[in-house]
Amino acid sequence: MLSDQEFLRYNRQIMLPEIGENGQTRLANAKVLMVGAGGLGSSAALYLAGAGIGTLVIADDDEVDSSNLQRQIIYRDRHQGLSKAEMAAEQVRALNPHIRVRAVKARLADQRLTMEVELADVVLDCSDNLPTRHAMNQACFEVRKILIAGAAIRWQGQLMAFDFRHGSGPCYHCLFPYDPEAKSPAMNCSNSGIAGPVVGVVGTLQALETIKALTGAGQVGFATLQQFDGLTMTWQKFNVAQDKCCPVCGTGEKHDNQ
Repeated sequence: MLSDQEFLRYNRQIMLPEIGENGQTRLANAKVLMVGAGGLGSSAALYLAGAGIGTLVIADDDEVDSSNLQRQIIYRDRHQGLSKAEMAAEQVRALNPHIRVRAVKARLADQRLTMEVELADVVLDCSDNLPTRHAMNQACFEVRKILIAGAAIRWQGQLMAFDFRHGSGPCYHCLFPYDPEAKSPAMNCSNSGIAGPVVGVVGTLQALETIKALTGAGQVGFATLQQFDGLTMTWQKFNVAQDKCCPVCGTGEKHDNQ
């Protein structure tokens, strides 16, 4: 049951017929794991906290740098040199003291990643490197969780959502095959640049998809890739097909043309 304070705080959201009191209660009982507290995580964390997510776990092993402040809007100038996970958690608590927040000052991997994923209802991939993205994809598939992934570079943003609750694909690896032995240079904000509002748009939409997934409001864009171009303000949407030979979610069957 929602308290009187919670009912007043979330009144504008509860008024939405697709959410109502039942949906708000689901949010209050939900646990969300957010891996990465950079540009994507900054927007996602604030909107999830504002929406009343019951428990938010923020994982990041990095510290705040002056170059982050152009787009990672959850931080303040005084946070430079401090843990991103801890400072993001501090800001979330300041925004909404009614929710529970836990900071994880580590790059999640292996058993610890699997454990954190198991504890969550929805997992947000707000990371900025391929090894972490693919490790999260595999962990979410193995323990059957919802994964909502975002990415942004230069003027382009990407939003992807995968529902592994029934133990089937497609998955992130089907869309972006990955060979850890390959030595191709990685593109990132440090070497390619980023328009701050673009990453904010994607992070905000990750929060929106999470709220919809937890409350059952509307349709979540599962098994789709949505691409945003900030220069032209246009969106493109593509269905993601399962790769039967995918090492994560594939069935081992070969395609007809193989």
